[in-house]
Amino acid sequence: MTSPHEEHRKLAERKLAFALFTVSSSRYKAKIRGESIDDVSMRVAAEAIERRGHGVIHREIIDDDIEMIREKLLEMLRREDVDVVVFMGGTGLAKSDVTIEAIRPFFEKEAEGFGELFRMLSYRKIGTAAALTRATAGIASGKAILCLPGSPDAVRLALEEFIDELPHMVYLARRG
Repeated sequence: MTSPHEEHRKLAERKLAFALFTVSSSRYKAKIRGESIDDVSMRVAAEAIERRGHGVIHREIIDDDIEMIREKLLEMLRREDVDVVVFMGGTGLAKSDVTIEAIRPFFEKEAEGFGELFRMLSYRKIGTAAALTRATAGIASGKAILCLPGSPDAVRLALEEFIDELPHMVYLARRG
């Protein structure tokens, strides 16, 4: 006899399409100035996603600005070809960290356990500083949404640990 989550995993799509956003005022300003940007977190995310057989169909650097973040989320929620939206950056405690404030109101359901587990795994690597992230995940419009810290190590940890659960999350987001 299989458990419900095992049944859901069997029914879930195998290949997901990801939209990735780096939320960073400094990188956004550099992009606007036409400077070359080595976005390590974006590269780490794309590699982790593609290594697991999924695809990245959108990549963008955006500002630490609530309205811009919300505009980009709404754009992705309207797209039928996007399954997972990932925001990297803006999840800390600085005044400029507004990703959570921008995204949380759009969640139809929040997966509080994602942030709890991420912080526990982070604690094992970096100690008590892990408590300073507000990383979270949720669902909206049939899509999974992840809000991750912007550091490459945090992005790597989150995706390596959780990517195999994302088809299940999307499946649940799309159930009636």
